[in-house]
Amino acid sequence: MKIQKVTIEHRPKVYAMLQRAFPGSGYETGLVQKLHENGRSIHEWVCVHVGKVIAYIAFTNAYHGSEICGLHLAPMAVAPDFQRQGVGAELLRYALRQEAIKSQTLFVLGEPGYYKRFGFEPCSMPICPFDKNNAHFLSMRNTVAASFIVGYEPEFKAVAAPPGPRGMKRRGR
Repeated sequence: MKIQKVTIEHRPKVYAMLQRAFPGSGYETGLVQKLHENGRSIHEWVCVHVGKVIAYIAFTNAYHGSEICGLHLAPMAVAPDFQRQGVGAELLRYALRQEAIKSQTLFVLGEPGYYKRFGFEPCSMPICPFDKNNAHFLSMRNTVAASFIVGYEPEFKAVAAPPGPRGMKRRGR
């Protein structure tokens, strides 16, 4: 297994893997496609095994108004036949060590029990627009004290299904 930055050549394999990882939901695939099509600043990596993309992770800008205040981890996915084998954990640990990520404030809308293992903590501020009461919204290196609704790239709202804790949680392990 090799972890690599996503290239244009990886993209079709990423989209296909996202479809398999999130059956019945076109949201994650549509989101990543739109982010790519619109040239958004995105930090993304894949795990490749025997020429196949088996896992994917992306970070996009988080906003306080028009100012960047950190990064959102979303989406993260592992191909169904490689779940519960530590692939996602290895990919996340790798991403958290990368220069573009390691000093940033990070936000994730996901399963608290999973993400706490990597240093994410429950987050009361800022407020996540996709998670009532911030029950599944976590952060890392967060020093925000002001109350505001954290912004996402427009593509998060522009794709077919509205995001929520289910759509943005990591599935399987």
